[in-house]
Amino acid sequence: MGTGKSSVGRLLARLWHRPFLDTDKEIERRTHRKIKDIFAEDGEAFFRELERRCVEEWLPESGAIIATGGGILTSRGMHEKLRERGIIVTLFASPETIYARTRNGSRPLLQTENPTEKIRELLAAREKDYLKAGVGVLTDGRTMLELAQNIGRIYHRQMLAKKTGSETNA
Repeated sequence: MGTGKSSVGRLLARLWHRPFLDTDKEIERRTHRKIKDIFAEDGEAFFRELERRCVEEWLPESGAIIATGGGILTSRGMHEKLRERGIIVTLFASPETIYARTRNGSRPLLQTENPTEKIRELLAAREKDYLKAGVGVLTDGRTMLELAQNIGRIYHRQMLAKKTGSETNA
């Protein structure tokens, strides 16, 4: 959360003339409920199941730019399911940057006394899953255009590697 997935995803979709989908928004649209309400009323485990359903049933097979929630890669098998559909680029930011970007929102996991510490805990717990999912990009201090250009280079390099059978996490 707060790394710029949705912002850079929308920009990439516009630049590449592709549809943009955000799994959180898709879940809200399909359930007619806000994410914060799903967390509050049904819990995180139920929300993770909705994320799984979103990836397995609701997203297009290919051709779209997709921004996922920050915890989706922690669910067993999800990075494999997402990788089947394309290239995964994980965006990283420092806890301070994430807090600055999210402090005025209503992120369910940050409704604690010390949100910055919670961010550190989440990053530590998720880091292994994030790193094995695909290429990581640090977003601190970079413009959306710089990030989009960097992700474009990663995408083209990864697609070339897939075509030649020499996949690499460059």
